[in-house]
Amino acid sequence: MNSPFFSIDNRLLAVADQAQQEAEAVFKNIDEITEYNQQKVLASFIENRVSESHFVSTTGYGYGDRGRDTLDAVFAKAMGAEDALVRHSIVSGTHAITVALFGILRPGDTLMTVTGAPYDTLEEVIGQDDSHGRHTDMGSLRDFGIRFLQVELDAHGYPDLPRISFELKTVKPKVVHIQRSRGYNTRPSLSVADIKKIVDVVRRQSPDSIVFVDNCYGEFVERDEPTAAGADLMAGSLIKNPGGGIADNGGYICGRADLVEQCAYRMTTPGLGREVGASLGHNRTLYMGLFNAPHVVGEALKTAVYCASLFSLFGYEVTPKADEKRTDIIQAVKLGTPQALIAFCQGMQRGAPVDSFVVPEPWEMPGYENPVIMAAGAFTMGASIELSADAPLREPYAAYMQGGLNYHSGKLGVMLAAQTMLEKGLLKID
Repeated sequence: MNSPFFSIDNRLLAVADQAQQEAEAVFKNIDEITEYNQQKVLASFIENRVSESHFVSTTGYGYGDRGRDTLDAVFAKAMGAEDALVRHSIVSGTHAITVALFGILRPGDTLMTVTGAPYDTLEEVIGQDDSHGRHTDMGSLRDFGIRFLQVELDAHGYPDLPRISFELKTVKPKVVHIQRSRGYNTRPSLSVADIKKIVDVVRRQSPDSIVFVDNCYGEFVERDEPTAAGADLMAGSLIKNPGGGIADNGGYICGRADLVEQCAYRMTTPGLGREVGASLGHNRTLYMGLFNAPHVVGEALKTAVYCASLFSLFGYEVTPKADEKRTDIIQAVKLGTPQALIAFCQGMQRGAPVDSFVVPEPWEMPGYENPVIMAAGAFTMGASIELSADAPLREPYAAYMQGGLNYHSGKLGVMLAAQTMLEKGLLKID
């Protein structure tokens, strides 16, 4: 369908219509999962008797903040966990993961990651050497005497279960870390069923190990969360899936009650834990964001499916494919050259409701080894549940697109990415 508001090449529109038809065949399953998760969240609100009184702001120490404490209970129930910490004061997903790891690990313990190299921003938390082999005392886990072991993925990009089992026979790690999403990697993201296979191996070989899941980008994509697969603890960001595009900031940690309590002591101070921390008026948006999250995640998934369908018709390798099962909201498109990657992100920016006039360029972003380009015209800065695309400038020059508050605007952003590549002579349409 042509647009009276945007100039899009007729040849591209013809392919876009075909992509829409292919994508619609997948939407029914997304809608079914969305409806299930929306009912699950609503039931949690009702069970915990959420009322207007829970939106009242507190200040200072925040003692007796009913809204904050009830939000923890609502979130835990919705995520299938014993307990949860949901706080606006957690600044990012990496921060939530860091609080959790420092909460449950002690000097002399071992952290084993079983999904290959961790996400870029987590490397300095762990304390890995930089690209020059240098290590700086920054307060990393290594600085506190915590050992790290990395189990590589198998040849197909999945967790290497035999290797994990072998390592667990000799190394009994305190924590087994699983990164659910692909991150800046074209490997498959993990389903809850995939995580269950890892948990089963851990329980057989090292039953006392804590299974921790970085759940970023995966919330509400499936009917169940990793806790249903036996994960002990998980964490993520509220400006991704569970904030529903409404939460201004924040993060969460949820899982076993005893582990969540340890994390609370690290989040604030030992002895005070979750009892302090004023909500400062954030409760309403955190509740509303969680309530809207299943629907918004569904819209983001439809946008990802459409992107996969369109760019596969142009001959690009996409992962996952349009009709593959989705386990996170990220869509990778292997564009092959830095020029095509930059054009894709610049085109995506043209379809943003905020800062559409800005032209993204690669830059040396803190915490990343390679220059990174980011397209994100969002109402909340950095909110990747809103339509965005970013990538490090390294082979295979894949764009990692995620989000979309509503499908129709997300679809247009994808089309504008293709249009910009076409205008720059970087996209061929037969």
